[in-house]
Amino acid sequence: MGDDTVRPEMTQELRLPWEEDPEELYEHAPCGYLTTLADGTIVRVNQTLLTWTGYARSALVGRRRFRDLLTADSRSYHETRYAPLLTMRGDAREVAFDIVCADGRELPTLVNSVVSRDSGGLPRAIRTTVFDATERRGYEQELLVARRAAEASERRVGVLQQIVAELAAAPTEAEVAEAVVRAPGPAFGALDASIWLVDPDGDRLVVAASTGPAVPGGEQMPRSSARPVAEVARRGDLHVIGSMREAAEHFPELAEGMRRTGRRTVVLLPLTAGPGQDAGPSDVLGVLAFGFVEQRALSDSELRVVRLLGHQAGQALDRARLYDATRRREARAVFLAETTRALEELPRLLPRARRLVERIVPEVAGWAEVRLRVGPAGVVAEAGAPAPDPRWLTERVAAAIASGDPQYAGQRTPDGGAGPGPDFDGDDAGPEPDTGPGREADCVVLPLTVRGRVLGTLALRPSGGRKLSGSCFLGELADRAALSLENARLYEQERTIARSLQRSLLAGDLPADSRFTLETYYQAAGQDLEVGGDWFDAFRITGDKLGVVVGDVVGRGIDAATTMGQLRSAIRALASAEAGPARLLERLDRFVERVESARMTTVAYAEINLATSEMTYACAGHQPPLLAEPGSAPRYLLDGRSGPLGSRAARIERVEHRVRLAAGSRLLLYTDGLIERRDRPLDAGFEVLARAYARCRDAPLPGLAARLADLLVGRDHGDDVCLLCLAMGTEERLERSIGADPMQIALLRKDLRGWLAAHAVDADSSEAVLLACSEAVANAIEHGYRDDPFGMVRVVASVAGSAVEVRVADRGTWRQTREEDVRGRGLRLMRQVMDEVVIARGEGTTVTMRRGRRGQP
Repeated sequence: MGDDTVRPEMTQELRLPWEEDPEELYEHAPCGYLTTLADGTIVRVNQTLLTWTGYARSALVGRRRFRDLLTADSRSYHETRYAPLLTMRGDAREVAFDIVCADGRELPTLVNSVVSRDSGGLPRAIRTTVFDATERRGYEQELLVARRAAEASERRVGVLQQIVAELAAAPTEAEVAEAVVRAPGPAFGALDASIWLVDPDGDRLVVAASTGPAVPGGEQMPRSSARPVAEVARRGDLHVIGSMREAAEHFPELAEGMRRTGRRTVVLLPLTAGPGQDAGPSDVLGVLAFGFVEQRALSDSELRVVRLLGHQAGQALDRARLYDATRRREARAVFLAETTRALEELPRLLPRARRLVERIVPEVAGWAEVRLRVGPAGVVAEAGAPAPDPRWLTERVAAAIASGDPQYAGQRTPDGGAGPGPDFDGDDAGPEPDTGPGREADCVVLPLTVRGRVLGTLALRPSGGRKLSGSCFLGELADRAALSLENARLYEQERTIARSLQRSLLAGDLPADSRFTLETYYQAAGQDLEVGGDWFDAFRITGDKLGVVVGDVVGRGIDAATTMGQLRSAIRALASAEAGPARLLERLDRFVERVESARMTTVAYAEINLATSEMTYACAGHQPPLLAEPGSAPRYLLDGRSGPLGSRAARIERVEHRVRLAAGSRLLLYTDGLIERRDRPLDAGFEVLARAYARCRDAPLPGLAARLADLLVGRDHGDDVCLLCLAMGTEERLERSIGADPMQIALLRKDLRGWLAAHAVDADSSEAVLLACSEAVANAIEHGYRDDPFGMVRVVASVAGSAVEVRVADRGTWRQTREEDVRGRGLRLMRQVMDEVVIARGEGTTVTMRRGRRGQP
């Protein structure tokens, strides 16, 4: 049969072998049918929809509206979208509604509706088809879950990529910890997290970072602890505690902590460095702990990401530790080098020990102490706080000295060492107590050993829960400190020997006479161990002639000191009643021709006739004497000058000059160390000395030379300083001004005692005057100048006939109380020992006291 006969038959309508009943087709169609009026009242419904929903036809037709069958959410959508759409457009397609069945079930459906209108175009009925969308809704839910899982996985991967990037850029262990502890929140939705790191010595775990509250159990724990974090660090395997029941079964001590903090799931992740989980054992460098409020079961993909995070974090920590170790070694090397240089700047032992502990605190420890077995009392320098128990420290110091080995101890901190991070362990006991003796947290006592001998100890105590640096570093620190302190000890020993030698070469007992008073002072160079060539001397040439000399030999060391001793002896031997200063210098010129080391020595030499108060002087290249006469400004004696001893280029002829010394005159001889400075002209030095000498003109002679040296050069001057001050005659009136310093009273007493003796005041009266004057001056300082340390007290003493009169005046402000309260016992004592005491007030207070000389008519 050809195509022409077949094609017409195929275009004809095919007929079923049976007749279709339209009513049957409506009632049992594969979808639900219903017809509603324009207000939604159901007027017709097919059996398929009744079967799906379980309603009887009589319960719906004429009794319910379509929207009455919908859930609350679907009803809201019906009112806001579906009904307006039918009104405006006349149809609605594939609208999703949830129908509430007769038994309360919710049936997901897709609805198509068409509005039927009358001939006038008004809505007459709404015909609706309803399709069962249960399976479609399931597919959609599966797709939604898959989509959400994909998004979560993508988010976790994104977080992991970001963390890996941050870890790659984090050079230090602390920065790695801060990056890792932020990951569980965005990656897994964790409430909070903390990271515990194994310390470099491997014996404890320390909280390095946290996103939650403080850890009640403390910021550190021994690695041997039974707490879950420590067990995970030891085992190196991931633990997910998914429920309270599981926590109680595997980690009983953890369950209470989870219950208290409101967590239902806890993850303990070891941070490992090495080849990985499948390639062999790995080193555990720390533990990341994070928790969830809800009970949570991590999927396989989440667990893979968790393990990958632990491995990446472990590798970053390993790299950071290598970097930290390198940086720490460099910092320690720099610290040791800088400390060595800083100690070498101070030659003295005690200042060097103090600088050592000041550099150690707080760079290395929170407290440090150096104890040295030097001298009868030893040397102790301490810095920082808090110090260990004294008894424990004494015992450890003794053990370190006896054995020569470091002494260690440790103990939990009194406050439990609370630190940051959530408590995933639930252990409130804090760090386990140390088994060592004492209660000293990580203290160490290091012996300071030099050439097999223990010089002393260096004790250290950390601060803020930190641990002291490694034992190798501490050992090198102790070795360098010991060598530096031993050098300082040897320096001081040599310095003491040099000073003793220097002083042994100076004049011994100076001559004493009521017609003059001598005050001398010698100060060696502050930083020089070698003895110098500066010297002073005073000796009697005859009963009425006094010789005084100050000289300076060129150079330093034993040769200069020997030359100085030879010149001093030569001057004493060459001085005679007939020669005079110029003749003596000529003889010294011949002497230095045989003693080459004495060439260019400078000398200021004077001879004083005590009977006539005339002084003849000569200066061989030396600084001019400075003379202060009563009522006159100090002046330099510039005559009688010639070149240094043995000088071939200077003036050969030796000259001398004569001057009369009035009673009360003060003559100062000195060496160049008192005035010469590299940063100022020599003329300026002479001017400074003259001004300082003028200010001290009325000061007591005892201590005057030392005071001048303190004012002009201090205690650490780089050159020797030698002074000799001669006070001539007995003053009719003793006039002195002293500063408001109780230390000046002793100097005033010494000066006043000599003046009273020169005026032949009997011993009882002298002691009474000295006592009363001291009390009056002390009261003036204590009460008149209690707020003015720069005040001056004026003392004037005179002998009038048979009585001694002393007047003590100040310009201070006394307290406005009763006189007896102000003076107290001192005033009563003055009135007991003096015959008359008068107190006058005006611009200050003046106390006038008189005492009759016993044995006088």
